[in-house]
Amino acid sequence: MSQYFDVGDETLWNPSNGASRLFQQQAAVFEAELGLPSGIGPMENDECQISLDTFETFVNALLAKHRRTSHAIWLALSEGFIATVLVLSERAGIEVDWARHGAAPEAPLEDVQVSTVAGMSTPAEGGAWAASLREKARELDRGMPR
Repeated sequence: MSQYFDVGDETLWNPSNGASRLFQQQAAVFEAELGLPSGIGPMENDECQISLDTFETFVNALLAKHRRTSHAIWLALSEGFIATVLVLSERAGIEVDWARHGAAPEAPLEDVQVSTVAGMSTPAEGGAWAASLREKARELDRGMPR
């Protein structure tokens, strides 16, 4: 069995039920973390509609949050979800402003990891940060059937 994540009549992703369920549960976690709706609607009859405007706002907020942290555990727990979201956003035609997100964070850093050896860690340089996320998304894209 599988489920469909659609924008209108276009299917962006057709994962297995288990992958779909996990993705939806993670979306709820990040909605709570960001205090924003994701735009990923409920699964009804194995179909889920994504609201493009709401999803675009969510994607940009998620990237901004990711850019403001250097905590290794937060990053490890979030990067697979973020890469999946990036694949969906690209398939939906949402253009991510990588230059804006890659710039030094405007808001204060959050979830900064303190290292006992070297002091506080800082987020990756903007170009490297964006390249890493984009590469993870490209890898996932190959395994995400429509």
